[in-house]
Amino acid sequence: MHDAFRLGAKEAARLIERGELAAEALVASCHERVAAREPTVKAWTYLAREFPAANASPAPLFGVPVGVKDIFDTHDMPTAYGSPIYAGYRPRGDAAVVALTRRAGGTILGKTVTAEFATFVPRQTRNPLDPSRTPGGSSSGSAAAVADLMVPLAFGTQTAGSLIRPASYCGIFAFKPTYNVLPRAGLKPGADSLDTVGVYARSVEDLAFFAAALTQRTDLEAKLERPPRIGVCRTYEWERVQPEMRRALDDARRTLDADEFELPSRFRGLRESHTAILWYEVARSLADEFTRFPDKLDPALHQRCSDGFAFDPREYVHAQAHAAECRARLSEALGPYDVLLAPAATGEAPAGLSSTGDVAMNVVWTLLHTPCVAVPAGKSEHGMPLGLQVVGRIGDDARTLAAAAWIAERLA
Repeated sequence: MHDAFRLGAKEAARLIERGELAAEALVASCHERVAAREPTVKAWTYLAREFPAANASPAPLFGVPVGVKDIFDTHDMPTAYGSPIYAGYRPRGDAAVVALTRRAGGTILGKTVTAEFATFVPRQTRNPLDPSRTPGGSSSGSAAAVADLMVPLAFGTQTAGSLIRPASYCGIFAFKPTYNVLPRAGLKPGADSLDTVGVYARSVEDLAFFAAALTQRTDLEAKLERPPRIGVCRTYEWERVQPEMRRALDDARRTLDADEFELPSRFRGLRESHTAILWYEVARSLADEFTRFPDKLDPALHQRCSDGFAFDPREYVHAQAHAAECRARLSEALGPYDVLLAPAATGEAPAGLSSTGDVAMNVVWTLLHTPCVAVPAGKSEHGMPLGLQVVGRIGDDARTLAAAAWIAERLA
């Protein structure tokens, strides 16, 4: 099948299982797509060339290719974490999710571009829908590769907005599970209490399929028994949202017959708490690199780490207490609603490659540890995608995915 690269992950796995498609043919088709598009998109840092067991790969993935953000360790591929400090580095083992992917029958196609240490420092990847624009970050390469049909599935991470925002900018789907649903072992730490492993695909069905394969949780693929009760949350950062994204959310509210919802006043200031926690923890996670290789850190990242070391530890403790209090209150605050619907980004992908975009729409949910699913919801006047995010209760990942599938079908 010459155009097998267009297949979704679950459909491809079914075809392979039935003997209607060879796994090695799917991998070869993806390689051809990468060869054609990589000079423009620049999504990959490394491509594997040999897949001796692809056709013998077990269920449930049956050899379906997966891209791995270059912030995860891979024993058989270079892992540089987006930094010149680690150029050519070869870990001795795989990150947990990479090992789980192999066990589930996935084929690791290669490593995708990440911002430096999965922070805000952009690298070379371009938005495949408009190469003059950013794909977002820090999971730039993974989002761009999935959006450009180079690979059906890919890993990303989110410490601020690094999964959900790139999905919005690139017009695809992303799943940020509840914190720690997918294991972080073998992930280069950034902010340990925020770092969340997630996945990209081109449908909610494929997100659920991949997450279920990794976790062995069949409930993640369950369907809703009734329409979800949806609250539209504009957050306390609404003034940062661009008019086109505001219209997209309003249009979705009418289409879905959703209610307006406002977070309790105690949730104000969560963005400031996130910032305090983020840079306090990142500075300490990068203490070795900051101390021994200061000239190899991006100057802006070096300054953020310097600020993080200077931060008052009492303020960090206060920020963590604020976050814990709001997590404890969240389920009750949601009241009758199964999920919330909020912007996945402040607007379309920004022009230029000097910034990966504004994280204002993401940091609250990252700090609260909630499951989030990015779904496409229209286009800007420039023809660029706009995405919304479906936000669930902590631990309610299955319902959040099912609600996102229901919502995506109606917004398509």
